[in-house]
Amino acid sequence: MKRLQLQRWSSTALSPRVRTNNRLHQQLYSTGLRLQSTVSPLQPESTISENVEDASFQNPDAMRHIRRAHKRKTQLQYPSPPVEAATQSAKLAALHARLYLPSRLPLQTLARTLVDASADSNADFNNESLATLGHDLLANYTSEHLICTYPRLPLSVTFAAMYAYVGPKTLTAISKEWGIDNATVPGGEVDPGFLQFQRVAPGTAVEDISQLKSARPYADQKKWRMTVSSKIFYDDEFGDAIKGSVALGQGVTDETARATFVRAVLGAIYLHAGRPAAKRFFEQHILSRHLNISELFNFSQPARDLARLCARENFEAPVAKIVSETGRKSRSPVFVVGIFSGQDKLGEGSGASLMEARERAALSALKGWYLYTPINPRVPSSMEEEGAAPWKPTHIDLGEVIV
Repeated sequence: MKRLQLQRWSSTALSPRVRTNNRLHQQLYSTGLRLQSTVSPLQPESTISENVEDASFQNPDAMRHIRRAHKRKTQLQYPSPPVEAATQSAKLAALHARLYLPSRLPLQTLARTLVDASADSNADFNNESLATLGHDLLANYTSEHLICTYPRLPLSVTFAAMYAYVGPKTLTAISKEWGIDNATVPGGEVDPGFLQFQRVAPGTAVEDISQLKSARPYADQKKWRMTVSSKIFYDDEFGDAIKGSVALGQGVTDETARATFVRAVLGAIYLHAGRPAAKRFFEQHILSRHLNISELFNFSQPARDLARLCARENFEAPVAKIVSETGRKSRSPVFVVGIFSGQDKLGEGSGASLMEARERAALSALKGWYLYTPINPRVPSSMEEEGAAPWKPTHIDLGEVIV
């Protein structure tokens, strides 16, 4: 007996109902693909509605396929994932649990923090407003911590410490530690657990992305002196010139998008869970990172700076004295020099020569002065806690020595 070739007569043997459903299935799946052309051959809404009505009376499976394809088509029209997709994302739920975020922070808001303004220009669906709030919170919490913990810290070192704590590079490293992955191309069909942003076009100079809009007088003159004190009034919290906003559709770098995301997460926690939760999140993810502030100092002439500091504080002039030495006439001598102000020893340093040991001793004395820390320092934001103790003024220093 010959084998029947079903492919030849199956189309005539099948009922018209099944043939119609197969055509709908193929047509709907073909419209769900994203094409490279700028014009998408999507099926009109009227045709889909008619097909849905016909298929609802014929086959429930076709009805489900039509709804899925219609949902797919709707997602392709949005620049970012729809709000309802956040509750179905396993990647987003894992991120919420991994960061131990408050339960009052919904997944929809967390998904919004992952959408950069370059990917979706609608302010109701991107993280621009949340990042602005988070940026101010990070600057406030970090600055009050540094100023109250190290009241004598020079301004240039304060700027460097601020950048080390909440700078773009640090926030980028934090986002990578959280396990955030970038989406290849932003769109409505992307999983909400991916970071979505429009990348900078290849060949674009990074310096040309944001134009400086400094408020300094005579900012156009390159010879105008930018003092350290003027950075408080005219520059940002890091002492850098303020940069303008990025034009829509121009794209941002990976570092900028990741830093904006971390700021948006803190802003979202503050809005949904309140100030205590935001402060606790800041302490766990920012202040918990070790920073050796003593390595941020860079004195060019420590002996001269120490002499001016003693003169300002009405101390006796510093005097360098040899504390101990060994192998003066050998190949590798070691000298230990101490800096004294009257009977008080300000610092001590060792070196292969007397001059080197003297410089290190002066540097040690300066660091001991500027790294002074009060006992149990309190920050102004601690007064917002319930049952806070009465406020006691913190130590206010005259500041660094102006050379």
